[in-house]
Amino acid sequence: MSRVCELTGKGVQSGNNVSHANNKTKRRFLPNLCSVTLISDALGQRFRLRVSASALRSVEHRGGLDAFLLKANENELSMRARLLRRQIVKKSAETAVAA
Repeated sequence: MSRVCELTGKGVQSGNNVSHANNKTKRRFLPNLCSVTLISDALGQRFRLRVSASALRSVEHRGGLDAFLLKANENELSMRARLLRRQIVKKSAETAVAA
């Protein structure tokens, strides 16, 4: 499983460890990934996703998984998140027509 956030696309970055003597060695900066269960209000289901801590804060700030996915750029989302987004858009369109 790759170390990439499923919602924001945040991944591993590379850089240098710099010692006091200014020696440089390669290192990796890993994203703070958490396995969480998020609930979709539109679909009425729970989904297990591997997201970064900052993405989790963004989801809470935007008002839940549905609002985050509807605002998100599809290019950044994982394939599972894209599928969820399409299902949410379809379901919200159905409820708008029925109302």
